[in-house]
Amino acid sequence: MILNETYTLSNGLEIPKLGLGTWFIDDDKAVQAVRDAVEIGYRHIDTAEAYGNERGVGEGVRTCGLKREEVFVTTKLATEMKTYDDAVIAIDESLAKLDIGYIDLMLIHCP
Repeated sequence: MILNETYTLSNGLEIPKLGLGTWFIDDDKAVQAVRDAVEIGYRHIDTAEAYGNERGVGEGVRTCGLKREEVFVTTKLATEMKTYDDAVIAIDESLAKLDIGYIDLMLIHCP
């Protein structure tokens, strides 16, 4: 089943092949969406600062019933972040909103 399949990245980290995309899921609905996705077998949750739902996604991850290390979380920097200092601030903000300890994969949104 594809929900159990992973790719191995060049650094050895395994990433689930299929993830729940949370674009257009409101922050207040993201909590339950993440819980429901985990319940049916998703182990990869994708969000972004631009989606405005990192808080809800993080709450969903924290309360889904799995250990944090069992859920792979991707989020993205806004493409407007052009400097190192801006990126550091944005990553810290995403970490605070998610409140899950760490981010498994941080991408630049629409680089």
